[in-house]
Amino acid sequence: MKLEGQVRIPSGCAISAVISREGNKMSGEMITNAMKPMHDRSNGLGGGFAGYGIYPEYRDFYAFHIFFDKRETRKSCEQFLKEHFEIVQSEIIPTRKIAAITNEPIIWRYFVTPLKSVLASLQLDEKEFVARTVTKINTEMNGAYVFSCGKNMGAFKAVGYPEDVGVFYKLDEYEGYSWTAHGRYPTNTPGWWGGAHPFTLLDYSIVHNGEISSYDANRRFIEMFGYKCTLQTDTEVITYIMDYLLRVQGLTLEEAASVIAAPFWSTISHKDGAEREKLTYLRTVFSNLLITGPFSIVFGFNGGLMALNDRLKLRSMVIGEKDDKVYIASEEAAIRVMEPNAENIYAPAGGEAVIIRAKEGSF
Repeated sequence: MKLEGQVRIPSGCAISAVISREGNKMSGEMITNAMKPMHDRSNGLGGGFAGYGIYPEYRDFYAFHIFFDKRETRKSCEQFLKEHFEIVQSEIIPTRKIAAITNEPIIWRYFVTPLKSVLASLQLDEKEFVARTVTKINTEMNGAYVFSCGKNMGAFKAVGYPEDVGVFYKLDEYEGYSWTAHGRYPTNTPGWWGGAHPFTLLDYSIVHNGEISSYDANRRFIEMFGYKCTLQTDTEVITYIMDYLLRVQGLTLEEAASVIAAPFWSTISHKDGAEREKLTYLRTVFSNLLITGPFSIVFGFNGGLMALNDRLKLRSMVIGEKDDKVYIASEEAAIRVMEPNAENIYAPAGGEAVIIRAKEGSF
């Protein structure tokens, strides 16, 4: 038995990501292998991945990845979907039987598009309709949980170590221009399939290392706008905050980063006029969305990634490059697995948003 001090938990949780600026496809096997040297950052209670560009043949349809507790739940949820969407493909998500992953639910995917008649009657745009539908399923349909719902992207997660989760979901058979990964070491919340990272809404995804001490304030504010935090982990709220700031409020990524990891007032006071006014406005209007506590996150979206530390940089994160690819991880060792000759390795400053976008049209 290992005693306290003999177990390596270097700030818990592992995150990793890679993106090709040229939109070149990469096998999911690479990001799976990147998690192996960070094995001890996890404890087997959650691992997961998000891949972008993985469904080119269905790129115009929302890919719903759903956990079901039993066949009857799947049937009733499918009937609900048929009343609101055109389902162009419905299938079980392929998996491998491995000893390390047990008690798996029924894991299904649907490629769907909202019925125009439904959108017209509700007078909603399709993204808002999809977001509301996912919230409705996750809060009102016991035994069903939509864990991914974006276009040309998908999340894959489970209870287990991430390197096992990647094998379980056959990620070596997928190709994407961008991947994110997470190995979980939960401290205050349970380990269950829905609570593993990434957390997603539409094409947005979040992997997170840290703890949100402002969770209750963030949750109470965001739930005033129709979001529901039901997944028993603090990270979920970051996804909804980003959706609210970017899609609903129309902020840029840089502005959203200045909300959740807002500069200190003393820093803002030394900025030039226009910049000072903007940062003051963002800190004042969205004060309830400031995330406090130690964190490092990777935010995925169609066409790019954003890496962000808390203002005091209380969680590790390093970035490297090689040719058209940018690599992000909790440890340099993970980057070296993906690209042994990675260059320009550096650690972003606290609160510094590092945004990488794929070339327009390449994805």
